Amino acid sequence: MRFARWQAEGNVYLVAEEPLTAAAVRAGVGDADGILEVKARGRDWLEIAIWNPDGSPAEMSGNGTRIAARWLAEQTGADEIAVRVGTREVHARMLGGALVEQELSYRVGEPGVAAGVRFTPVDVGNPHAVVEGDPAEVTRVGPAIENDPQFPNRTNVQVARRVDDETIEARVWERGVGETGSSGTSAIAVAAAFGAGDVKIRFPGGDLRVRLDDGRAYLTGTAEPA
Repeated sequence: MRFARWQAEGNVYLVAEEPLTAAAVRAGVGDADGILEVKARGRDWLEIAIWNPDGSPAEMSGNGTRIAARWLAEQTGADEIAVRVGTREVHARMLGGALVEQELSYRVGEPGVAAGVRFTPVDVGNPHAVVEGDPAEVTRVGPAIENDPQFPNRTNVQVARRVDDETIEARVWERGVGETGSSGTSAIAVAAAFGAGDVKIRFPGGDLRVRLDDGRAYLTGTAEPA
């Protein structure tokens, strides 16, 4: 099976134009953070399925949809791309070079406690539990919260702290993956949990810009062949 290898701020995805199964994903993913299965496409739209390395499906990925959008734009020349994932649609706009801006929706829930740790739940088309603290703690609290019984389908976990008025530092524990260099939906979840209207989220893999406006999130970052 042939894959195109792309990365978005240190988050690596393979792009496949052939039908996949969980077994095929596990066999072919290698060291990537997931696989994007292109199910259908036109000049300025495509429908994808997102697979985690363990063969489980992911409802959404900010970095994955950004990669999918720029992958298609490179082939068709379209400046704006609609990426469909299940019942959701992400709108992406090419800003020149490797930069892409996406528009997604989000919802912040009531704070809770999991594995003895206080968190803020945020829905960005997939579940997130944002913990305020030292990002280095993500390898300890991430797996514990991910598998807490209150999350029957598991959850993504972020540990973050504010650096200054314009920057939040974060690390990510992705459901079904483990720690990753960055995550687009995680960047939105962190910004929303911290109540930041326009902020840079600093991940080990690179920075993502998030602007929140009336329930919509505008995520800007790069996507390029790896």
